[in-house]
Amino acid sequence: MVKAYLRYEQASSFGVITSLESNISYDSTGKHVLAPALEKVGIWHVRQGICTKTLVPSSSRVGKSLAVTSIASSASTSVAVGYADGSIRIWDSEKGTCETTLNGHKGAVTALRYNKAGSMFASGSKDNDVILWDVVGETGLFRLRGHRDQVTDLVFLDDGKKLVTASKDKFLRVWDLETQHCMQIISGHHTEVWSVDVDPEEKYLVTGSADQELRFYVVKQNMPHVSVVSDSNANGVDASGDHLTENKWEVLIPFGEIQRQTKDRVASVRFSNSGSLLACQMAGKTIEIFQVLDETEAKRKAKRRLRRKEKKTSKEGVENGDASNETEKADTVTTPTVPDVFKLLQVIRAGRKISSFSFCPITPKDSLATLALSLNNNSLEFYTLKSSENEKTATIEHQGHRSDVRSVALSADNTLLMSTSHSEVKIWNPSTGSCLRTIDSGYGICSLIVPKSKYGIVGTKSGVLEIIDIGSATKVEDVEAHGGTIWSIAPIPDDTGFVTVSADHEVKFWEYQVKKAGQKAKQLTVSNVRSMKMNDDVLAVAISPDAKHIAVALLDSTVKVFYVDSLKFFLSLYGHKLPVMCIDISSDGALIVTGSQDKNIKIWGLDFGDCHKSIFAHDDSVMGVKFVRNTHYMFSIGKDRLVKYWDADKFELLLTLGGHHAEIWCFAVSNRGDFLVTGSHDRSMRRWDRTEEPFFLEEEKEKRLEELFESEIDSAAENRHGSEEEITEEGVAGLAKKTTVDVLSAADSIIEALELAENEKNRIAEYEEEKTRGTVPDLAPNVVMLGLSPSEFVLKTISKEKTNDLEHILLPLPFSDALKLLSYMESWSLIPEKVELVCRIATIVLQTHHNQLVTTPAARPILSVLRDILHAKVKESKDTIGYNLAAMDHLKQMMASRSDAPFRDAKAKLMEIRSQQAKRMEARLDTKTERKRKKKQKRLEDGHGHAWA
Repeated sequence: MVKAYLRYEQASSFGVITSLESNISYDSTGKHVLAPALEKVGIWHVRQGICTKTLVPSSSRVGKSLAVTSIASSASTSVAVGYADGSIRIWDSEKGTCETTLNGHKGAVTALRYNKAGSMFASGSKDNDVILWDVVGETGLFRLRGHRDQVTDLVFLDDGKKLVTASKDKFLRVWDLETQHCMQIISGHHTEVWSVDVDPEEKYLVTGSADQELRFYVVKQNMPHVSVVSDSNANGVDASGDHLTENKWEVLIPFGEIQRQTKDRVASVRFSNSGSLLACQMAGKTIEIFQVLDETEAKRKAKRRLRRKEKKTSKEGVENGDASNETEKADTVTTPTVPDVFKLLQVIRAGRKISSFSFCPITPKDSLATLALSLNNNSLEFYTLKSSENEKTATIEHQGHRSDVRSVALSADNTLLMSTSHSEVKIWNPSTGSCLRTIDSGYGICSLIVPKSKYGIVGTKSGVLEIIDIGSATKVEDVEAHGGTIWSIAPIPDDTGFVTVSADHEVKFWEYQVKKAGQKAKQLTVSNVRSMKMNDDVLAVAISPDAKHIAVALLDSTVKVFYVDSLKFFLSLYGHKLPVMCIDISSDGALIVTGSQDKNIKIWGLDFGDCHKSIFAHDDSVMGVKFVRNTHYMFSIGKDRLVKYWDADKFELLLTLGGHHAEIWCFAVSNRGDFLVTGSHDRSMRRWDRTEEPFFLEEEKEKRLEELFESEIDSAAENRHGSEEEITEEGVAGLAKKTTVDVLSAADSIIEALELAENEKNRIAEYEEEKTRGTVPDLAPNVVMLGLSPSEFVLKTISKEKTNDLEHILLPLPFSDALKLLSYMESWSLIPEKVELVCRIATIVLQTHHNQLVTTPAARPILSVLRDILHAKVKESKDTIGYNLAAMDHLKQMMASRSDAPFRDAKAKLMEIRSQQAKRMEARLDTKTERKRKKKQKRLEDGHGHAWA
């Protein structure tokens, strides 16, 4: 009989607030922050400091976990999230549902940006390409090729008609999205360009790189002709007519530079939503905040600068005539330079390295802006910016460790989970993943929850044993236990104490004791009852469940087994080529398993110390092995990010569980074996539950072989089945979609459906012919086609596919099948909800097979019928949508008029008063400035007069 096993699957992951691979972003309301958490996106409520929703992609393949690499919020509830495999998912942040998945990039998505309307967005990737996507149509419009290295950032200009992209190839490119060509290439940066942004009014564009300065450009279409010329002159550019004719396609004109305060490279530059602030984040702990002055202020500052310059030259002995000329110039030429427009306001200094930041779209009343920062220690910080200072208003850090998780331990009843890291011990509820307690501690390497008690024991890197009171979340006592790092801790089966092993070559036995902490209070303490000196560092320890044997792993790659009662030597297990990192003994005491840095697991018999099997288990060091209680099934973890489930009797790999994004350091298995918890260098803890779903060993082996085969096909499919149109010249567009195995299988299913439909048509024709000759039984419906007619069956097959994949699905269709497809469209177009799909299919088929269609006589009747039908149907749909939009607009106006009707007159009057006050204030300022100017001029004239006298 074939043996069946029960499957383990990932139930939850917790402990990550924000990961390093992606940026953070506020949503459109400003109440929530979207933070990347490895493969998920957490939506954090800023005021409450809790994660309200989590956006988790449903993985089609087991064991494949993809990191979030980019996030972009639109003006609505739509959020675009880019992943490491090049896919982009559009989420509804309110509902927490995935609207669609877009596949086009071959490398990780590194930049995402919506246009102002939110109707489309652009994405940049490590594959050097930029793709423009249609949000409404859920499809890729075209691919822009030209950059020679990874695209780092991008921004829309001119109401989404142009796109500026930055890259590691040190160039900026300006693309015309209507002609789909590169219209300007900007050089000048000496290193990779890391970020680019434009202010809301699209006056200035700023770029940041590893250069010491920020570079600014004037956006030409939004500047008057004279202003462009004067700016060009200010930057030493020849502004003659020839120059302007020569560069009429230029969109960005160099405006100037500003020296940065720090030497770290620029990680990101962003304007605030109001456009009054510019933040420049360095690849360190600082963010420089610049104030963007308005045109009046900038001109005033420019005048002052020119007058100071004139004074300086006059003091240096400039003659009177020249000085007066300079004064006249100060009055007439007032073209602001970059320092006149951008003024350094303040510098934000965080406690740890900043990963990314985001401006809140809503500006508070009593401050300039609110900033959210994600730090590299797995926390979020919020700052309020005021005119002269910044204030940290909130921090979200309770729900995760500041560094990697080094040990996890479960309580006897599996209701509590204790984890340790560089500076903290946290207590969790393993079923919900919520953090219950946080206690400051040393660098915890191993840990243990005391049975039938409320205490935890932590072994630290400094050799100290820390006793933690879980109930009060306090550290009760520090016990100086060892002279080196405590590498492992193991409970004694009778629950009277535990054993610790250390780098100081000692194995120590400890006993629990209770001491009085006050009149009535009692607290736990431990005392050393026995110790055993070894000849090398001891890295791991395990005690057999019958408390008969103790096994210790030494740095010399051997495992020594002793009797617990007398500490006499029993066995030596040698065979590993590198040090053994972990040991465990089965519940019946028959087997001992060891895992080593040599990537192997060895299964030994504890009776004679013979090696039953040596298995090459992981692609990197094995960091932990544990038996499931009362069985010979076991789990192993490794630095290759995988958890593996084994049968130690058959020496077979049962399951591979993938999900972690970095090395797995530790894990704990529940007493009943119904779940396990793993802790990793990626700061996450994941819970894996045993399900009721059985599986068979042979089936799993076949599945693993299929996945391996598919992964090899994925890369081959790109080259073998990629269309010639994709290989485009530099600086122009190509197809936005990429060919995948799923797309090819979808094309096969459509071809198969067309064949089945053709056979069914022939069957019906034969039946009709027989019916004319005499009486025949009724035609039985086709079970394969689910009893549908040929037209309905083909329509159902095509409707299953995603609309954004249709272009690539229909490309492999032969011309004969394309004709069959067109013949069904007349009947499909009569269904109102399918008009859009029919139009899209017809357009794709016409574009692909245009030359053959126009030269094939049989195709002409079909095309002429479609021309008449589709034009009418599209016009009908357009009229319906227009009518509905007009009705909605009318309703909106009615609701608006009702809501503010009582206050409308007051609002109008208030606006009028404010505008009058602003005009009076401006007039006073102008008068005051003019008086000061006249006084200065008079003083200058008097001074020169006395000098001449």
